[in-house]
Amino acid sequence: MSLLEQTRTGLREMPSNAAWLVLRARARRRKLSAAVVDAAPGGRDSVDVKVKRAQEAAERAREAEERVVDAGREAHESADYAQQVSKRGHARLAQLDREARQRIKQRLAEARQAADEWLEQQVAEAERAANESVERERQDAEKEAQQERRQVSAEVEQEIEEALLEAEEFHERAEHLAGEATAHMAEAARLAAEAGEAAEEAQREAKQLADEAQQQASDAQARAEELREQGDSDGVLESYTKPQLVELAATIGVEGRTSMTKSELVEAIANASHTKH
Repeated sequence: MSLLEQTRTGLREMPSNAAWLVLRARARRRKLSAAVVDAAPGGRDSVDVKVKRAQEAAERAREAEERVVDAGREAHESADYAQQVSKRGHARLAQLDREARQRIKQRLAEARQAADEWLEQQVAEAERAANESVERERQDAEKEAQQERRQVSAEVEQEIEEALLEAEEFHERAEHLAGEATAHMAEAARLAAEAGEAAEEAQREAKQLADEAQQQASDAQARAEELREQGDSDGVLESYTKPQLVELAATIGVEGRTSMTKSELVEAIANASHTKH
């Protein structure tokens, strides 16, 4: 998430930086023009000195333009790298989503299998206990019947009835355990459903972030192209910080720039630019 946020931040700042480089290049061209005019005949210095100054200014302007070209190329490479990082992040999120769905499916299957096995085991144990109890009581009854043949049938019937009651208790216990197993299965199914919903929500958020990053990259490219066509318009100046405006005002010779507000700097720079054009 932090990588995607950094990518979006870099893409948002790129157009302003590109416009800044363009304005600085234009300011250097204005200085070069002033140097060439200063080199005309009739100046304070000799013609050779002024021509030499003009040549040096032209060389500095050429070097500055080369630096602008290099900076623009680096900005383009940075934008490409940001897009690659965004694609890799989207692919990684998609992979995580697939792995999460697989883990949820596997855990759900394991939970169902464990619940089924536990239920079968409980039922089998309850049936075995009931059968063992009945068998013990039957054997005791038969033994007592053989030993006490002369006892009344009522006593024998009472003993058999008690054995049946005990067996019924075991059966009821088995039913109770089966009910608990069913409840555990329902809880496991509910947790699995919640996990599935959480995974779907994470996938939707990841897609939304990737779409936003792609849209911002497209907007950044469009703004950079627009800045190249429009030059130093007021809308571009508004995106600068005050220190950047003060530095730009210094390059074009705006007086009193350090005491101006940001809006005053924007207006002064725009007026100075229009006047020099």
